Amino acid sequence: MTELDTAYDLMAGGDEAAGLRFYRALADATLFIVLEREAEGEVIAPRVFDLESGPVILAFDSEERLASLGPDPVPYAALPGRIVAQQMLGQGLSLGLNLGTGAGAETLLPPEALEWLVQMLGSAPANLEAQAQEFRAPKSVPQMLITALERTITGAAGLAAAALLAEVRYTDGTQGHIFAFVNADPFAQAALARSVAEALAFSGMDAAALDVTFLQDSDKATAKLLQVARLFEVPEPVIEQPVQRPAPGMDPLAPPKLR
Repeated sequence: MTELDTAYDLMAGGDEAAGLRFYRALADATLFIVLEREAEGEVIAPRVFDLESGPVILAFDSEERLASLGPDPVPYAALPGRIVAQQMLGQGLSLGLNLGTGAGAETLLPPEALEWLVQMLGSAPANLEAQAQEFRAPKSVPQMLITALERTITGAAGLAAAALLAEVRYTDGTQGHIFAFVNADPFAQAALARSVAEALAFSGMDAAALDVTFLQDSDKATAKLLQVARLFEVPEPVIEQPVQRPAPGMDPLAPPKLR
């Protein structure tokens, strides 16, 4: 059973938090999209099926589930779920996920669900404007957000030395939480801030409840945070030698174009 299956089953049982986890897992999952024909460079043409509910693109969250379509080879592209949702936006297409497989996460996502997902993925990080006056140990952070932040940090390998989470009180009297990246790559800061904002959006917390900032290990604020904050260790990057050209959609610098 995949993470998508587990979250979908809980969501079907009325668990609202599981619904957020399902869409977050969908965004992060690699989806195998059925194509009309083999990809031509970076341009792919998904096969559109006309169902009673309207036009649908078929996607599966594993190659094994894709094989359920039949014994004959099927042209496909492996794409991150977030890219699929973004490319389908405004086309009136539904996404048929694992249809006909009997899998836990077997569902039809209408255009409005995909639009909502894209809006969630586009959540903007909060700007830190007030000056911090006091830091305290985080005590009221939902486990769902902790898990989402841990996932975010795993994806930030090599882009920062560490990250720190704490409660904060500002000089203007406002209070909340702060998530500070230490020694982050300057060119990666915008992407890191967006990834935290996305984690926050899918945690169900108010977007105003967490501020993102970037510090150096020599900053006074860093020393104060280290005394009380929850530490997230950023993993070292794993360097692998490429052995073949990425499949269409898997190169982040050259996202595919659906037509």
